[in-house]
Amino acid sequence: MNRALPAVRLRVPTDEDAVAWHRIFAHPDVMEFQGGRAEELSVYEELTARQRRHDAERGFCLWTMLDEDDRVIGFTGAQPWEQDWGPRGEIEIGWRLARESWGKGYVTAAALQTLQRVRAAGVPSVVAMVAADNRRSVAVTQRLGMRLAETFTAPLSRRLGHCYRLDL
Repeated sequence: MNRALPAVRLRVPTDEDAVAWHRIFAHPDVMEFQGGRAEELSVYEELTARQRRHDAERGFCLWTMLDEDDRVIGFTGAQPWEQDWGPRGEIEIGWRLARESWGKGYVTAAALQTLQRVRAAGVPSVVAMVAADNRRSVAVTQRLGMRLAETFTAPLSRRLGHCYRLDL
């Protein structure tokens, strides 16, 4: 990436962040590869609570992403892959960003911070599970230096996906 990355701050999610995530993830473009629509608020409340536990127990989680004006614009971070398929138990990095913040480098900047934090927590490698046709997220994995390790069909959506890996 040739341009300078924006300033972005990551913090452990708060109760209020559940409301912000619910609002900003309501955009259909944001949820295109996540089932097409935002979850109920209760799902984000449980998710933010779980991330606080992950951070306390592991030293990493899906952190709330804040822009230069301290506005919540999404999340990025890492957590164990807990599905019964794929890289079960491995640490997956991921991100989700408010539609109006796309194309500005926030995810790449935040993902680079995530890699530093999980490396500091002693994680030896990470994966990223990405829908094969999600060009924006595939581009982020490339900017992070990840390599395509596997192609799969997701059990529920039946979409073609990619598992990217990076040794830390």
